[in-house]
Amino acid sequence: MPLDPQVEALRAARTAAAAPPLYTMSLDEARAADRADALASGGDPEPVGEVTDTAMPGPGGPLPLRIFRPDVPDVPEAPDDPDAPGPLPVLAYFFGGGWTLGSLDTCDAICRRLANAVPCVAVAVGYRLAPEHKFPAAVEDCFAAVRWAAAHASGYGGDPGRLAVGGDSAGGNLAAVTSLLARERSGPPLAAQLLVYPNTDHHADTPSQRENTDDAFFNARSVDWYWRHYLRGPEDGASPYVSPLRARDLGGLPPALVITAEYDPLRDEGEAYARRLREAGTPAALSRYDGMIHGFFAMPGVLDAAGAALDEAAEFLRVRLAPGAGGAR
Repeated sequence: MPLDPQVEALRAARTAAAAPPLYTMSLDEARAADRADALASGGDPEPVGEVTDTAMPGPGGPLPLRIFRPDVPDVPEAPDDPDAPGPLPVLAYFFGGGWTLGSLDTCDAICRRLANAVPCVAVAVGYRLAPEHKFPAAVEDCFAAVRWAAAHASGYGGDPGRLAVGGDSAGGNLAAVTSLLARERSGPPLAAQLLVYPNTDHHADTPSQRENTDDAFFNARSVDWYWRHYLRGPEDGASPYVSPLRARDLGGLPPALVITAEYDPLRDEGEAYARRLREAGTPAALSRYDGMIHGFFAMPGVLDAAGAALDEAAEFLRVRLAPGAGGAR
């Protein structure tokens, strides 16, 4: 399919503004531009019941968290009534940005929307960024945060037995890797993983990598720029905690929803990961958004398809995190 008309309009606006690609900027410039773009394209933030900025002891020091609670009752008025409201499911969310850009602010709109729509408590994780903190810093931060979310769920009205991970782009990579670690390190049990156009293979050489070279959007040069910031050396790329597609065994993992975009260099490796999950017996739904670009999920203020994808993600989480849905694994 051709580019979606709304994406075409976005491309025209970027071209007219002569906006330079992020990978041509300094780190400070790229981080500022990424934040400004996320806030501008995310739309008006949805109100939620409560937003709390806090921190937990992380592997490298205090780890920032932002907890979003929807405005729904979470304490049973009648404990003996099985239909009375109780603790909410929990989603640990990891922002995108190539492990190099991004912050709690850049995923704020996503977490608000998912918290309301599921409904759930969303815990956004401010993991350490590269190149100041290279692999495996972000991985260990995210896994530590998921353990914290499970251990402290009751303190914020969450149910540790209904815990999911999710993220977009590099955050999708971290969600997939955290799912692997939770299986290999004996928990915490996870009920679902939401993987939005995730990086899954540092060594990917795919048609989507070769075809998507448009400087107006995230492209193959962007991918290389982020990897070079994140990894200590090319040898790290063989690790399944960098490239989950290279994991020997993808069985016994939580059910997944993998969302991809047609005009995205990461499209093929994301879809290959969904296939590998299925082949290993892990339930995995795959949803490609035709006409869309990398990053669209975070752009509901300018792209209608972003709203549709957020709704699809919320429905997936609602089903997988429902009481009695099968529980965490």
